[in-house]
Amino acid sequence: LTSTSDPQHVVICGAGVIGSCTAYYLAKRGARVTVVEKTAAACAASGKAGGFLALDWCDGGPLGNLARASFQLHAQLADELDGASYGYRKVDTLSVSIDESARASGRPSAGSSAPEWVTGPAKSAKPIGSTKTTAQVHPELFTKKVLSVAVEKYGAKFMIGEAQELNVELDGLVPRVKGLFVDGELIEADSVVISMGPWSATNKLVSALTTISPLKAHSIVLRPKPEAAITPHALFLTYRTKEGVTMDPEIYPRPTGEVYVCGMSEETTLPSVADQIFPKKQSIAMLQRVAATVSSHLGDAEMVTEQACFLDQFDEGKK
Repeated sequence: LTSTSDPQHVVICGAGVIGSCTAYYLAKRGARVTVVEKTAAACAASGKAGGFLALDWCDGGPLGNLARASFQLHAQLADELDGASYGYRKVDTLSVSIDESARASGRPSAGSSAPEWVTGPAKSAKPIGSTKTTAQVHPELFTKKVLSVAVEKYGAKFMIGEAQELNVELDGLVPRVKGLFVDGELIEADSVVISMGPWSATNKLVSALTTISPLKAHSIVLRPKPEAAITPHALFLTYRTKEGVTMDPEIYPRPTGEVYVCGMSEETTLPSVADQIFPKKQSIAMLQRVAATVSSHLGDAEMVTEQACFLDQFDEGKK
């Protein structure tokens, strides 16, 4: 983008982390930006995810370079935007095996890398990330912070409304996007960014290009007692129930003193709006069971939030 008297107008559909970060960087570079959101900023997965960041976990795949760039950008943004205000910090990350049928010792086994607060039956704990390669943010706080700076400092506009059809006109033989209908009214634009997570599939152009399927994910947020002394260790679990079921839950302590636990997911119907997503009692109960098995401190913790969100899954093979 270049600074001109008539900067390009970009309309961004969705005020999740992708839409908000896109608004931040485009507005910072001089674009005229309008963010359209149906419900509220960070109302869906961007407000309910774990916020885990990894430098090199995508190496060797198509997202390797993007993941590395993203990790570095998060560090830069933390310097620019006061990362502590939205929970940014570097963390150590462990792979931990838990078997409910084993007897809990009340402390990590000899030679284990597990922190002291992991009091459950941890069979093994191995480092899979360090403060050089893994970090975290509180995703809701991060998304709202980036969007607020885009609006208050760089002049982006944020509006509540339903993004509907694109306005496409022929430029010779080439179709060009000329705007977006929001609540039945046309907003003219030079470019439109669709960043609505699984709801992106409601746009006919997007659905013609790729297949997006929704995955419902559950999580809980706990607040252990201060004396639990929960350290900044992200845990990726291989968890075996006493019934013989193997799962892969994740546990992320946050600098707020809260602990985020996730891992129960299912494919189901996507509701029309984000505020109509409700967790399943069975999934929440299992996450509580996992937390209590991993640590007595988490078993005794206050329940802060029981929640669910939808993640978007893409069929990369569609042409």
